[in-house]
Amino acid sequence: MNKTKIVATVGPASEDINVLREMINNGVDVIRINLSHANHDFCRQIVEKVNILNKELNLHVGIMFDTHGPDIRVGKFLNGSALFQKGSKIRIYNKEVLGDNTKFSVDYKEIIDDVYLGTIIKLNDGKVSLKVVDKDFSSLICEVLNDGYVFDNRGVNIPGIKLSRPFLSSKDKEDIKLACELKADFVALSFVGSVEDVLIANDLLIEFDNDHIGLISKIETERALDDIDEIIKVSDGVMIARGDLGTEVPAERIPGLQKKIIAKAHALGKVSIVATEMLASMETSLVPTRAEVSDVANAVLDGADAVMLSGETTIGKYPVGTIQMMEKIITSAEQDINYNDFLQKTMKTEKQDTTGLISYSVAECAMRLKCKVIVTPTLSGYTARKMSRFRPMCPIIALTPSDDVIKSLALSFGVYGVKIDEFENFDHIQNISKEKARQMIEHKTGDKIVITGGYPMRAGRTTNFLHIDEL
Repeated sequence: MNKTKIVATVGPASEDINVLREMINNGVDVIRINLSHANHDFCRQIVEKVNILNKELNLHVGIMFDTHGPDIRVGKFLNGSALFQKGSKIRIYNKEVLGDNTKFSVDYKEIIDDVYLGTIIKLNDGKVSLKVVDKDFSSLICEVLNDGYVFDNRGVNIPGIKLSRPFLSSKDKEDIKLACELKADFVALSFVGSVEDVLIANDLLIEFDNDHIGLISKIETERALDDIDEIIKVSDGVMIARGDLGTEVPAERIPGLQKKIIAKAHALGKVSIVATEMLASMETSLVPTRAEVSDVANAVLDGADAVMLSGETTIGKYPVGTIQMMEKIITSAEQDINYNDFLQKTMKTEKQDTTGLISYSVAECAMRLKCKVIVTPTLSGYTARKMSRFRPMCPIIALTPSDDVIKSLALSFGVYGVKIDEFENFDHIQNISKEKARQMIEHKTGDKIVITGGYPMRAGRTTNFLHIDEL
């Protein structure tokens, strides 16, 4: 049982239910739907298929909706693209025009007011850069800083500029409403720039009377880095979206920022996801590059809760093969995690209360006694998340009567939810913990397990017991 979770984006290459089944059987924990490219009918179809497969396979694979966000996109070009040459002048219009190598339009009317002379505008994932040298009432006049092609509907990044458009568009609000209706488990918020952005989304969930969906803030702007600590505090997790982030800050900063953001999320007990181009070459090849293998492994070694695939599983030729390779890399990398180092670092930032001390003791006992698994009965998922933060060497089985709780744990490092009936008494907890451990892990007679949780269950007690048993 790998502890680092896998998020896979669904698209044309993976929307067939048979492909989805194979992806899930090979290790996918959360299915992501990118609302920048998917309509509501597609969302409903995918959610229905995942629900069918969860029932068929007796699993609880989570669903993540990823919002479009307040991004800017170019319009259409003659023949679908244009070559911009260094030193040439380009006009950017805020009304629709057919683009060519002298002009193009964007879908943001306020761009002329928001930018100033000298502003750098990046196109096509940062491959082409423009510098604003003049502007009038209807367009920006820019100098091309490097040669490159720009294609229809590609993203526009303007580092350091606060856009005047609202964080959640009417489309985003409708998409989040749909996520609530379809009982999605997570919403990834695109282009978060401040703590206020996350609070706006949280208020919308309150308006829709939804207390289940976890908010994942995507860190992909320079502004988000300035407010990163507060953003993490009010989010359920963060996604290090290295594509757009790499157009806003120098590419050489990304590895260090990734490590820092993962560490900050871990210190606050929040989920961290590493995304973008993890196995990009596998869109067309069954063999990843050595650099990609190292990239995935380093995310695991850094302590990320999950790693994510995008183009590899949406348009790639080998979505199932990519999942298999990701799982193989994770399995190997997890053998090299310094679990004791995570344990000690976590304890330094943990509250010195009963729950914190018992969670530390559980993780330490599991490591010293070489326990096969930690089993935690939970009604809310709190104990399982707490144990996940301590990064124990063995998996964590969370026993709960709630489907929603199980799916809410789909991104938590090392946690695997199992649905059971109501808890009766401590003997029942002990017996069912041993029964589920025997079913889920390879073991031999005498192998030790740790059982932890809060008792009595219905009293809403925090974690207050540790019990070591043998299989």
